[in-house]
Amino acid sequence: MILNNRSKTVLSFILVLVVILTLILAAEGIVRVRQYIKYGTFHGVTDLHFDKHSGLYTPLPSMKTASISINSMGFRGPEIEMPKPDNRLRIGFIGASTTYCAEVSNNDMVWSDITSHRLKSSIPGLSVDYINAGVPGYTTDTSLINLEKRVVPLQPDIVIIYHATNDLSSETRALAEAAGIERTNLAAEESWLGRYSLLWHLVQKNVTLLMLQAPSETELLKVDPQSIGDEFRQNLEKLVYVAYKNGANLVALMTFSIHLRDGMTIEQQEDAMISARYYMPYLSADDLLAGFKQYNQIIREVAEKTGALLIEREHDIPGDPIHFNDSVHFTDKGSQKQAERVVTALVNSSKFQEIVSAKKNEL
Repeated sequence: MILNNRSKTVLSFILVLVVILTLILAAEGIVRVRQYIKYGTFHGVTDLHFDKHSGLYTPLPSMKTASISINSMGFRGPEIEMPKPDNRLRIGFIGASTTYCAEVSNNDMVWSDITSHRLKSSIPGLSVDYINAGVPGYTTDTSLINLEKRVVPLQPDIVIIYHATNDLSSETRALAEAAGIERTNLAAEESWLGRYSLLWHLVQKNVTLLMLQAPSETELLKVDPQSIGDEFRQNLEKLVYVAYKNGANLVALMTFSIHLRDGMTIEQQEDAMISARYYMPYLSADDLLAGFKQYNQIIREVAEKTGALLIEREHDIPGDPIHFNDSVHFTDKGSQKQAERVVTALVNSSKFQEIVSAKKNEL
């Protein structure tokens, strides 16, 4: 059979197309295998499902990957014994992805788990377990529902609240949209293909980040720190009051630690803002710092108003790539430092010592 020129052209086009598609599929397979080797899943690091009881998206119960283990109740960490033993000290950790800690190497390196084990070691005879109620993407208003619907029924004696970045992102994004700034949340602007192809998602995200290393003045939002945080303040107060109302003996509020610090060089700032550029591309380094400082001040004021234990020393976690995976998420070493903050504050708290004594008397 002799092919004419047109047929040869069509055949060549089809062959080239097949080769291109084969290479794309091979690349997709490679990044998914890499994902599996690193996280134990071919898809996202965190699989969420809709929980009808709470009306929230929560971690998929009993999900297991190479580095993440979700218990049967949908919380990251070991199973939670119910009914709770009388002599058990139970700590509930309320937060978002910085509490869930997908970036650490395994469940043992999550700061809630480290905190629990260090308390057991420092106080002989103390029976301790915990609820890691951190869920990626949650804000204080979502966590309020999470606390009421999913955590309170498990009877935590102590509730520790760690929130800021998602609330700050949500609030400033609304301000940026009102100011007519086009690029307000690049994570929400992902293409249809990026939701189904891990390869395309990674390419799109990295290209976007490269384009945003130096945003122009017209793409930046000017923020008056004193004018933000009202809703964050109200929600924090509600979280504290709901926890106390429902049986918690001690509630703690933690100031928020970030990679970005005063006095960094431009290059250090860019490294420290790698994920902040993605979620808050409209904020300069100075405005981002000012925003977190304002939110931390609000945390201090809410702790004083509500009588919650204030856990400070956020700068005890060094602002460097050794302790931060990106702008706000911890590495293993950062998670260990975070746990150290919690343990130090608790063991030095007279209220905590009273709770421990009461638990020991129940033995």
